Amino acid sequence: MDLKFRLDQDSLGKVKIPSDAYYGAFTGRAIQQYKVTGNRAHRNLINSFVMIKRSAAIANMKTKAIDTKRGKAIVTACDKILAGKYIDQFVVDMINSGAGTAFNMNSNEVISNVALETLHKKKGQYQHLHPNDHVNMSQSSNDTYPTAMHVAILMNLKEVIPAIDKLIKSLTKKSKQFSSFKKIGRTHLMDALPVTLGNEFAAYVTSISKAKNSIIVAQKELQYVALGGTAVGTGANTPRGYRKIAISELAKVSKLPIKPEKDMQYSLQSKFAVSNLSGALRNLAIEINKLSNDIRLMASGPIAGLAELGIPAVHAGSSIMPGKVNPSLAECMNMICFNIIGNDTAVSNAAQAGQFELNVMLPGMLKCMLESTDMLKNFLPIFSENLIDGLTANREKLKGDIENSPVIVTLLTPKIGYLKSAELFKESLKTGKTIRELVVSKKLMSNKEIDSLFG
Repeated sequence: MDLKFRLDQDSLGKVKIPSDAYYGAFTGRAIQQYKVTGNRAHRNLINSFVMIKRSAAIANMKTKAIDTKRGKAIVTACDKILAGKYIDQFVVDMINSGAGTAFNMNSNEVISNVALETLHKKKGQYQHLHPNDHVNMSQSSNDTYPTAMHVAILMNLKEVIPAIDKLIKSLTKKSKQFSSFKKIGRTHLMDALPVTLGNEFAAYVTSISKAKNSIIVAQKELQYVALGGTAVGTGANTPRGYRKIAISELAKVSKLPIKPEKDMQYSLQSKFAVSNLSGALRNLAIEINKLSNDIRLMASGPIAGLAELGIPAVHAGSSIMPGKVNPSLAECMNMICFNIIGNDTAVSNAAQAGQFELNVMLPGMLKCMLESTDMLKNFLPIFSENLIDGLTANREKLKGDIENSPVIVTLLTPKIGYLKSAELFKESLKTGKTIRELVVSKKLMSNKEIDSLFG
């Protein structure tokens, strides 16, 4: 007999499993089928599932559905995993079987085998503590996976919101710092009436703040979970009182304001809460993408571009052009935003693909949601600190653009009329003389009067 392997059995028969593996037959089959992203489960998904299994075991003990010996062994196993052990045993790809059954069983098998060892039994001796009969008692993949989705996303959002706040703080600081820096505004990418650089950044603060508030509102829907609904939302095979206890325990161990969704069938068949949050993340990405593009344009140059902003050099901009500084962090943020917008499209399609009593597209949705929130929580602090905080304004360039742009004749229109202003605009473009020079030379207004309008 090959000592490096053991034979593990599920309902389909025996499967050869590495002897040191804590997963079992179902997982052994799954890893041969679901070779998709190359990425194993997100740590927050693992922790969410383990917390659910722990909470279910406590609820099953309290309702007398499982004996204390097995129940405590499951809780002990879950605590070991939550402490950081056996994480490498969660081997199923992030995108796996419909409804996440493969990952649910991966969790059941690992917890079962860890629990068996605490009972001084060998891995695979499931007659003593079974992945389905005991670890999965009173549950289904159909209610555990959507519950885990909500918990995992809420965990990630704990870091996303502070990251957004950091960006808002950095933008607010710049809006104040640049409050007296007047510049040419632009509409249609063409010169428009003057604004201040500070007001431009204040507008970014407003848009990002509104997007953040939408995320906060949307995340509240995720606090309501499907746990206890089992297969179709009817609560079949759950003992009386189980659902209330399990969700209470889950709220306690996760330290999240988890509550039972009143309509359990809704919580299994609809993914409104997830798609709603995904849309809020998309809207944030749209706003951040816009300000990143603006920064790239304002920093373009230094000679042949707008050169209104100076950007901090985080690394050399070119492998061939010495001294070049690129808006690399803004470009990275653009790519992150594109991915978040793409992830939202995938989530939207998955959300509408539910059929009758169940949406089975959960793993794909969760992969997108955790990827989007990971990118935000990881990169927003860097973007804020290493780009936004280091931006400088080219006051002379900003002032010169105002003086040299013919469009500022608009401010004179109330004094000299539209037609005369249009003539001056054309003459300025033709002769290269500034509006100020033309107006003063024609004695239409004095320098002092002009200064009062746009000085």
